[in-house]
Amino acid sequence: MTFPALFSLTQMMSSEVFVPGWLQQLLVVLLRFALSCAAPVNLTNGAECSARGPASYILVFTGHWSPQTFPKQYPLFRPPAQWSKLMAVTHNEQYRLWQEGAPASDGMKSFAEQGLTVDLVKDAKEARKRRAVGSMYRTAGIPSGFGHSSTELLLTPRSPLLSLIVKVIPSPDWFVGVDSLNLCEGGQWKQEVTFDLHPFDAGTDSGFTFSSPNFPTTPPENITMITSQKPNHPANSFYYPRLTELPPLATIWVKRQGRTQNRVSNHILPDTTKPHRFSGRSAHTLDTFRCRVVCLFIVILHLHSCTFHLAGKFKKEVLRASCRCFGLPQQCYFGGGSKQLMKLGEP
Repeated sequence: MTFPALFSLTQMMSSEVFVPGWLQQLLVVLLRFALSCAAPVNLTNGAECSARGPASYILVFTGHWSPQTFPKQYPLFRPPAQWSKLMAVTHNEQYRLWQEGAPASDGMKSFAEQGLTVDLVKDAKEARKRRAVGSMYRTAGIPSGFGHSSTELLLTPRSPLLSLIVKVIPSPDWFVGVDSLNLCEGGQWKQEVTFDLHPFDAGTDSGFTFSSPNFPTTPPENITMITSQKPNHPANSFYYPRLTELPPLATIWVKRQGRTQNRVSNHILPDTTKPHRFSGRSAHTLDTFRCRVVCLFIVILHLHSCTFHLAGKFKKEVLRASCRCFGLPQQCYFGGGSKQLMKLGEP
């Protein structure tokens, strides 16, 4: 029924029976509301998944943040380089965990700055009441910059999108993540997806380096990707002006599982691969210098004062263990450069 028809209907009613003007207006409003409710509404904007039944996936997160790959200002202690817990959400297009170019929510701000998931979980639970969110998943953090974590996912045709976030620790408000990855295309579930992850700035803290003190951004800015030349400032920890783009800071691998495969619980996978290096000598030179400074400091404080009269072989083992605790690369206690470092601890 169109608006002219509604108008003629009210005119007929007013000619035959006396109807107050306010009642006529109310009738028109009610009829318009009824017609709008009767019209079909597309909640997924044409991206509805028509797959038959749910799909089970295994999600593997791999961090590539090592002193060989990202040597500039690499955090060694207080705290050393590491990854927060991973938070993943399956959902449809009526929900957004985060979005590049948009401001961070209060929950996203808490996560990007402090690694807290309380507000994000609360928002996701509210969205689940509206059937915009399917499930939420979390994995344990990774205590180093290079390692793996994994979890099993269950996606349904109602919630075929996957979003996830992991905080870079330490950092002002930096994180890596995926925004609304669609695992259902053409009525079929995808079998396997690999995705490179690059750092993002949540726009809520203005710190330039990994260990910058709290410096709130006022007013908050939108979420932006951090590149090798953006922010364009030499103090930035990811500033590598000679590179056209940064190497992936992490990757995710999503693999569909068959019904007969064993279920996988949230866990940290063993590290079976080696970190990649930058080309050239800069990474090795910086790592060797950092090893010498830190290990010399350890020798002075620990070996000289505590184990000065002990055998040199034992002191070498103490030095190796100390380097491991500081998360130093292997050449600190193995390889050619280690011989000179070990001599520092000998009487």
